Amino acid sequence: MSEKPTVGWIGTGRMGAQLVLRLLKAGYDVTVYNRTAAKAQPLVDQGAKFVPRPVDLSDRDVVCVMVSTSSDLAQVTTGENGLLTDPAAAPGIIVDSSTVSTQASEVLRAAADERGTSLLAAPVSGNPKVIAANKLTAAVSGPREAFEAVKDLLAQYGRGVTYVGEGEVARLVKIAHNLFLGVVTQSLAEITVLAEKGGVRRADFLAFLNDSVMGSTFTRYKSPALVNLDFTTTFTNVLLQKDFDLGLDAGHELGVPMPLASATRQIVAQEVGAGNTELDFATLILTVAKGAGISLEAENVPVDDGLETQR
Repeated sequence: MSEKPTVGWIGTGRMGAQLVLRLLKAGYDVTVYNRTAAKAQPLVDQGAKFVPRPVDLSDRDVVCVMVSTSSDLAQVTTGENGLLTDPAAAPGIIVDSSTVSTQASEVLRAAADERGTSLLAAPVSGNPKVIAANKLTAAVSGPREAFEAVKDLLAQYGRGVTYVGEGEVARLVKIAHNLFLGVVTQSLAEITVLAEKGGVRRADFLAFLNDSVMGSTFTRYKSPALVNLDFTTTFTNVLLQKDFDLGLDAGHELGVPMPLASATRQIVAQEVGAGNTELDFATLILTVAKGAGISLEAENVPVDDGLETQR
C-alpha cells in the first residue's frame, strides 16, 4: 500500500465530517458517501469527492466507516449497493469506527474475508470538540498487518491509537469505555446535586473536584454542562442506552456481574422512556435534582472544559 492510500469514507455525521477534514488537511485523497448527500457538501467544498452509493468506493485502498447502528453497518457494507457488493472490486482494508455489537462486526468480517478485504474494528473515544482539541483516541483490533498498513492514517484522528489485539476485542474495549462514561456521569450528577443541596455552588464544587486527584479530563470536560445547564448534544441517552445494552449483554456472555452498570442502565432507560432523546446525556443531573426536591438554575459562569488549554 502506498504511503498515502486512497481513502473512502462512509458516514459524514458530526464525527465523521471532522475526521474527513483532518485527512484532507493531511493530504489524503478522500471520497465520501453519506445517505443524505447535502450533509457531505461542506466536505466536497474542502476538496473531497462524493459518490452516490457505498459500492462506488470499492476501488479505494482503505474505506473508513462511521455509522450509528449494527443495521446501518450491514446496509452500507453488504446491503443493496453496499461496499462489498461489486463482484469486480473490493477495498484492501475496511476501518470500521461504528459502535456496534461484536456479532454485527463478525458478520462483516466474514463477508470481508470472502472478498479478500481486511477488517479493522476501530471505535473511537471523543466528539467533535475533542477532535478539534486533538484529543480523540481509538482502539483497534484485527489483523496486525492491516493495522501496520494504516496506522499513519489513523494517527491523523487525534492523540492516540492503541492496537488491542485480533478479532473484535476493540468493540469490547469501546463498550467498556462507554459503560464507564455512563456510570461516572451518573455518579458525578449525584455528588454535585448533593453538594448543591448542602449549600455549595456547582461551579465551586466541580472546581474543587477537578483540582483534586479525583478530577479527570472527562469530569473537567463535562463541568460546563453541569454548571451552566448547557445540554448541547455530544452523546444522547438513546445512544448511551444502546451501549449499556451491548455492555450488559457482553457481561452476561462472559459471566461478569455488573450491578453498577445495571442500575445506571435503568436510570438511562427511564430518561429515554420519558422522552429525553435529543439532548446531551448530562441532563441526568436534572433528574437527580428533581429526585432531591430541588430545581437547578444555570449559574452562567465561565468554566474551563480542559480542552482549550491542552491542544
